[in-house]
Order: sequence, then C-alpha cells, then structure tokens
Amino acid sequence: MPAELTGSYLTLEDGRGAVRFTRTYGHPAEHVWRFVTDPDTSAHWFPSRLDIEPRDGGTVRFSGDPRMADATGTVLAVTEPRHLAFTWGGDELSFDLDASGPGHTRFTLTQVLAERNTAARNAAGWEVCLLALDALARGEGFGGPHGGHADWREYYDAYLAAGIPSGAPIPGPDA
Repeated sequence: MPAELTGSYLTLEDGRGAVRFTRTYGHPAEHVWRFVTDPDTSAHWFPSRLDIEPRDGGTVRFSGDPRMADATGTVLAVTEPRHLAFTWGGDELSFDLDASGPGHTRFTLTQVLAERNTAARNAAGWEVCLLALDALARGEGFGGPHGGHADWREYYDAYLAAGIPSGAPIPGPDA
C-alpha cells in the first residue's frame, strides 16, 4: 500500500516551485509557535535543532542533523505568533499559523525550492518530520525526524509516482 501523501507541489506566481503542508493542531497559536521556535522542541521534529533570533534579519542556526553540516540562515520575516520565514540553504521556509476554531491552529509549512528537482526528496522528508510534529502535538513520543519510525523511501516513491519533480541527490548512505 503506497504512503498517504499530505503535501502538495505548487508553482508560485514568480515561477519558483514549492512544497506545502497543512495541519490543524488542538492548541492555540502561541503553543504551536513554540513547536517551531523553541530550540529544544524543534529538535524533536525539524531535521535540525533551530536556534532563531526572532527578528527580521536575525540569524537561524541549524545543528544536529546527522546528514548535514551545521549551518546558518537568515530570518526573512517574523510576526509572532503567526508567521516566520527564513532561508535554509538556497531555499526559503515559511510557517503560517492561523486560528482554526477555539483552541485550534492551522499550521502551514511552505518550502520555496531553489531547485525544482528537490521537490520529491524534500516533500518525503517533510512527511517524516511532520509525523514527528503530529506526535509531539498529541503529547506522544516519536523519536524525532531521524528516529526511523517512518519509511522515508515509501514517501519518496509515492511522490515520484505522483509525478512530483525529482532527480536531486539523496543525502546519507541509507536515505
């Protein structure tokens, strides 16, 4: 049985490709905001630990990803607790949090891709990361995005079958 895909591929008005994921969490926006901006919490679901200077032009430090060297990015925009955008490598990530009923937040992650051929690879990675975030939001353990509890390859193959742009190198020996 193929993996159930929750992401979508889109072409932005300026022609760049992007992948987008949306979830609804049973927490107010301030709580969901901490999932993204608290370094210790982000380490449980994001591929790297995020240390963010929460101001336009601030630095984002990425560390702890076993498949990538530590790096930095730049905060492009921040409106606490509703919007955060920053650079990550050549890509742009944005997180948008909107009220979705009392005590619920609609969480949208968009990755604007520097290279279209990274779409299937990155979307598969986000599927695994967001499974970890979903578990965290429910108060359950998951082992983080690198915990091996989800089959990344199954998601990747499903994105390939769906025709999502692909061809970028796959990092790591058993990615």
